[in-house]
Amino acid sequence: MASTADIKKGLCIEYSNDIYSIVEFQHVKPGKGAAFVRTKLKSVTNGKVVDNTFPSGHKIQVVRVERRKFQYLYKDDMGYNFMNNENYEQIMMPAEMIENHQYLKEGMNIEILYHSEKEIPLTIELPQNEFYEIKYTEPGLKGDTATNTQKPATLETGAEVRVPLFINIGDKVKIDTSTGEYLGRT
Repeated sequence: MASTADIKKGLCIEYSNDIYSIVEFQHVKPGKGAAFVRTKLKSVTNGKVVDNTFPSGHKIQVVRVERRKFQYLYKDDMGYNFMNNENYEQIMMPAEMIENHQYLKEGMNIEILYHSEKEIPLTIELPQNEFYEIKYTEPGLKGDTATNTQKPATLETGAEVRVPLFINIGDKVKIDTSTGEYLGRT
């Protein structure tokens, strides 16, 4: 058991029968009344963000979470298959546990958050930025570079993103896997 004095960014706690990571926190001492801690919590299992206020000195249940490196292998009817990079064991995860699964490509290294005591996977984190090949996009017209307009493009994984007009089929682009935003070209 810990108290609100131990709260820090990134700490995982058990709250409302779920595991939450602390995204933001602020200790508040008003002129009148007791001190409290205002927090923004993000669910590790489903990504839902919740605002909560804890009274100062309130006891919280800290959850130990481990990050383990895995490699994405393939997708089948049951879900997505990953291999542990340390002991080469394979696990299968359903699509519901993977945020932005449309950006997974074979051979990609990812991290899976595990509940240390129960040995259960909680969520999968993709790399922040990744390079993808453009499989299909409409050709841009010559002289269409004066404005910041974008066109739809399909990546090698089948995901749809918006790219600038000068991008063509076969180009490699850098994409933010959390937002699907175009970041650059290689």
